[in-house]
Amino acid sequence: MSEWARGDRPTATEQPVTPPTVAPVEAEPLPMPVMPKDSPLAALRSEIGRVIVGQEGLVTRLLVALLCDGHCLVEGVPGLAKTLTVSTLAGCLEAGYARLQFTPDLLPADLTGSEIYNAAESKFEVRKGPIFTNVLLADEINRAPAKVQSALLEAMQERQVSIGGQTFPLPSPFLVLATQNPIEQEGTYPLPEAQLDRFLLNVHVDYPGELDEREVLDRTLTGEMASVDPVMQLDDILTARQSVANVRMEPRLRDYIVQLVRSTRAPGRQVRELSAYVDFGASPRATTALAMSARALAWLSGRDYATPDDVKAMALDALRHRIVLSYEAEADQVTADDVITRLLTTLPMP
Repeated sequence: MSEWARGDRPTATEQPVTPPTVAPVEAEPLPMPVMPKDSPLAALRSEIGRVIVGQEGLVTRLLVALLCDGHCLVEGVPGLAKTLTVSTLAGCLEAGYARLQFTPDLLPADLTGSEIYNAAESKFEVRKGPIFTNVLLADEINRAPAKVQSALLEAMQERQVSIGGQTFPLPSPFLVLATQNPIEQEGTYPLPEAQLDRFLLNVHVDYPGELDEREVLDRTLTGEMASVDPVMQLDDILTARQSVANVRMEPRLRDYIVQLVRSTRAPGRQVRELSAYVDFGASPRATTALAMSARALAWLSGRDYATPDDVKAMALDALRHRIVLSYEAEADQVTADDVITRLLTTLPMP
């Protein structure tokens, strides 16, 4: 007797249930802050605009990371001026700057430095690496192997480096601006979740508009390649950070941030369709990152108080890299941005 004849045929209730697909929701664009004319950052942004055409959202997010003393991971396809924007920002600051091209054969010592034997004095001396700077551009960071990622992790979190049993503090401020190409995966090492969580923001760069792209073409054909001069000192950065720390955030808005971050850990409570799409939600570090970046955006807008719109504007950049999606999400082509945007549209505003 066949298995089907014995009554072993699966019933309708035993069939796997496919979760409903979440339709992608277009993310809201980041509002452009209106800076006071006498603000040091207004001069900084104007100087960056001499080289960078468009990319206002990217520049704004980099300024937010600078004000929050946080690291920034920039993702985008090749040719979108990611590296040029970061290097231009560093050139506008009177601060130390180093660019390191990450490759699979890179060693931790190439980043942090190492001990060198001094034959004249018969002893080892510490030679510091390029990480001892104020602004470190980690170009194509996902091409570095795990050992280099671990060395960078300590520097990003502890603001210090260990070489030969000694600990050396990094300069202040210390800012890691990293880039990576999301479409090229051959010869790359995906960043571990522990390191992704150390980035204050994860910025996605899109193609420029038609007018901006035409302006880029005109500048290239005419050879109008401008250069930048330092317009902001380290003391100006520290003063601006103190001003950002004084931006008011009402208790109801703080509760809204906590509820938003906690909803990423159990999104099915807010939106039933999201229950099968998230394995791990954002960490408590995301709560502070979102609040800090919202206050910085408010200060860039010339306000001494933060609003729910500031929180919503920075939510994608502060949360997308801290959410681990499930296999079902990958199968249904649901991204972290889809999950966050759906939660933003569902969670009641304060």
